[in-house]
Amino acid sequence: MASHTDSTEPNATPTPATQAGREGLDALLSRPGKALIGLDFDGTLAPIVADPEQARAHPDAVDALAALAPKVAAVAVVTGRPAGVAVRHGGFAGVPGLEHLVVLGHYGAERWDAVTGTVTAPAPHPGVAAVRAELPGVLDRVGAWQGTWIEEKGGRAVAVHTRRAADPQAAFEALREPLTGLATRHGLVVEPGRMVLELRPPGMDKGIALTEYARDIGAESVLYAGDDLGDLPAYTAVDKLRSAGTPGLLVCSGSDEVAELRERADVVVDGPAGVVGLLRGLAERMR
Repeated sequence: MASHTDSTEPNATPTPATQAGREGLDALLSRPGKALIGLDFDGTLAPIVADPEQARAHPDAVDALAALAPKVAAVAVVTGRPAGVAVRHGGFAGVPGLEHLVVLGHYGAERWDAVTGTVTAPAPHPGVAAVRAELPGVLDRVGAWQGTWIEEKGGRAVAVHTRRAADPQAAFEALREPLTGLATRHGLVVEPGRMVLELRPPGMDKGIALTEYARDIGAESVLYAGDDLGDLPAYTAVDKLRSAGTPGLLVCSGSDEVAELRERADVVVDGPAGVVGLLRGLAERMR
């Protein structure tokens, strides 16, 4: 099991704990114009809050991204949220310096480009509307309605949050099986996260989105930072890219709730504030 470097210092670029991570950092710094910076939103750029609608990017995140983005091939925010919501909550629109930024929303099903300010996306999966109609009845039958909250995701996914329940973990576990059954009946899958179960169409995850975008832009190195179970496919994608000869760096936005992510990361930082410091440190070193 690899050891990890925790960074709480501002503008820090800590030494990765693994050889693969050190090679990834070296590649990012030596050829920044060919580097892809991939970032989760909630828990990575934005602190986790009880009501996801109140989530906003760390106050220094946009400035850090605007300093870094012009020096790299691209910055991709890869999120389960609708792309437009992430743009609004992140404050990414119309910011000088963010011309190299894209938001891959709904795990890559949607794409927002800073240059055009537009979102492109396919038609929604019909199973999402069917699941949304049945959700209240399922929650009521399980007895887990009180304290749970349903999040609409632009008709492309729906999530049930248990963080505000009296016993968040018990509600999460009670809902996992019935929500999986509901999703399966309508051709969807369940993506578990930090006190949230998301029902969404299959065939797309953060790993696929990251890999396809890296290929599209011809990235020669990749950094990915995340904090939750939904980020594990992106971690696996970076591992596969490394195996195929593309250096990569895995960053965990420190969370004691998702130990597996911490164990696989090359670098662990102290939440969104630590991610901002890391991004600033990279920008300062990419001359």
